[in-house]
Amino acid sequence: MSRHVAIVTDSTAHLPHQTMERHGITSVPLTVVLGDQALEEGTEISARSLALALQKRHSVTTSRPSPEVFAAAYRAAAEAGATAIVSLHLSAELSGTYDAALLAAKHAPVPVRVVDTGMVAMALGFCALAAAETADAGGSLDEAVAAAEKRAEGTSAYFYVDTLDYLRRGGRIGAAQALLGSALAVKPILQLDGGRIELLEKVRTASKAIARLEEIVAERAGVGSVDIAVHHLSAPDRAEALAERLRERIPGLIDLHVSEVGAVIGAHTGPGLLGVVISPR
Repeated sequence: MSRHVAIVTDSTAHLPHQTMERHGITSVPLTVVLGDQALEEGTEISARSLALALQKRHSVTTSRPSPEVFAAAYRAAAEAGATAIVSLHLSAELSGTYDAALLAAKHAPVPVRVVDTGMVAMALGFCALAAAETADAGGSLDEAVAAAEKRAEGTSAYFYVDTLDYLRRGGRIGAAQALLGSALAVKPILQLDGGRIELLEKVRTASKAIARLEEIVAERAGVGSVDIAVHHLSAPDRAEALAERLRERIPGLIDLHVSEVGAVIGAHTGPGLLGVVISPR
């Protein structure tokens, strides 16, 4: 099925495969560099393999897709019948992916609007889904972009990590770095703020931190219609338990997704990650 406006995102969005197929969303993979191997997220390295590598303290870094990879995705969309493309990506504060997409868009065969959503994981995924649903309904390029941007404005992401060490190594903790010395001794709760990862609270134990994360999410969700995603890395039982409690606590919950993050996000957070995205309709 060809679409007038095609939607492209990247592999950090973690949209369910069937959802992407249903809406014709294309995902461009980021790369995980494990030792001397460069591996595409989603096809060449799994979250489980990444977690094992981190636990063994192997060298793990990540890199953006090349402009050539984006150019190929844009050409494929045009050849499939698209007359315009919305390209939605993770925060430019966290990755050069947005810049690579911008470079490729300059030479695309159809108009491409590249959007820095300021988001990551399903916070990005919900934006891509909003754009796709608008395009599916016959919306224009501007309308699909506006739908994504509106979704981004209302979306929040909070997460717990067992240690800030992985974020410190990758230089992804932004202003929270000033608090690093004391934060390393406790269990941090972080948030996505202005496209950056910021330290929100410090809690003494893992159980108290997860309970506090649940409280923050319930307060932020309120009583309106909302979609939620619970993410984890090597912590499926913890994630399912939190999801069950949120199902009981949030009256306006519509869709609830539970998924393991991919290798790119996992490389910067480490095993034990528990994250929640709250996205009002």
